[in-house]
Amino acid sequence: MKIQQRILKFVTRTNWILFFVASIFGLIVSPLHFALGIIFGGLIVTVNFHLLHRTLKKALAPPHLASLSVILSKYYMRFIVSALVIFILISRHYVDPGGLIIGLSVVVVSIILATIFEFKKLIFKEAI
Repeated sequence: MKIQQRILKFVTRTNWILFFVASIFGLIVSPLHFALGIIFGGLIVTVNFHLLHRTLKKALAPPHLASLSVILSKYYMRFIVSALVIFILISRHYVDPGGLIIGLSVVVVSIILATIFEFKKLIFKEAI
């Protein structure tokens, strides 16, 4: 399996695992308002990651290559909708902003973990 596919598979799977672990941990340890921030933030970022993957996969498939403007317009529409949802969640006090930030960090943490594991594989592969 190519390194790009392996990283994408790892990040996709880890996104959901971290989202569920953080959500359950937040529900057990923190107040509901904070836990809802973790849940909604994790959902927003994880769904956005999957939609971005699907958009790029369809846009870069050989028979139907999409133009850059189509890809960017989908990206910005997703960004605007996400920003609007985050604005509503915070302005109407549905969630705690701290919990939302933790939830929104799910994809970043999974990408960092994927990077660490791939570097570890490369270093130990060269050491042998």
